[in-house]
Amino acid sequence: MARNKHPEETVNLILDVAYRLFMEKGYEHTSIQNIIHNLGGFSKGAIYHHFKSKEDILYAVMDRMMAESNKMLADIRDRMDLNGKEKLKAIFKASLDRPVQDEIFTVAPNLRSNSKLLLSLLQETIEDAAPNYILPIIQQGIADGSIETDYPKELSELIILVGNIWTNPMIFNSSAEEIYRKFRVYGQMLKGLGVDSEMSERVCKLAAIYQQNK
Repeated sequence: MARNKHPEETVNLILDVAYRLFMEKGYEHTSIQNIIHNLGGFSKGAIYHHFKSKEDILYAVMDRMMAESNKMLADIRDRMDLNGKEKLKAIFKASLDRPVQDEIFTVAPNLRSNSKLLLSLLQETIEDAAPNYILPIIQQGIADGSIETDYPKELSELIILVGNIWTNPMIFNSSAEEIYRKFRVYGQMLKGLGVDSEMSERVCKLAAIYQQNK
C-alpha cells in the first residue's frame, strides 16, 4: 500500500483531495470514504491518524483557504494612508470581494445542523475577527475623528456578529432575497457610522452559491 513517509505531505494530500471533493460535491455530500477513494492507496487509518473527523478536515481546509485572505485584511488594517472610517469600508469590501469567498460558500456546511462548527464560528468571530481586525480600526477612527463611539469593543463585536452570523445563509438558511433585505438593514447601520457600503449584490451572489451547493 502506498504511504507517504512525510506526515506534512500526507496532510497536504488529504487536504488537496478533500478540498477538490468539497468543491465538486459540497461538504454535506462528501464522505470520509469518498476522500479515501481519491487518495491513491491510502487507508482510512492514514486519515484518522491526522484528523479525527470530516469536520476536522473541513477546519484545516478552511484555515488554509483563509490564511492568505487574513493577511490581506491585516494589510488593510495596518495601512498608513487611510483613516479609520476608510479602513472600515475597505475591509468590508475586501472581505466580500476576495475570490476565496466563492470557494468558502461552495464548500460550506449547514451550520444549523452542526453545533460544533457553529460554536467555532462564533468563537472565531468574537475572539479573533473582532479584536484583531475591526477593533483596531475603530480605535484608530476614534483617534482620528472619523468614527464616534464610546464603546469601541462592543461596536466591533456588533459589526462583525451581524456580518458573520445574522446575515449568514449557512446559519439561517436564508434565500438570496432574504439576504438582500438583511444587508440593506446592515448597510443602514453602517451608514450611521458614516460608512457607505454597497454589499448587498455581492452577498446575494454568495447566498446563491451556497444554496446551489446544499
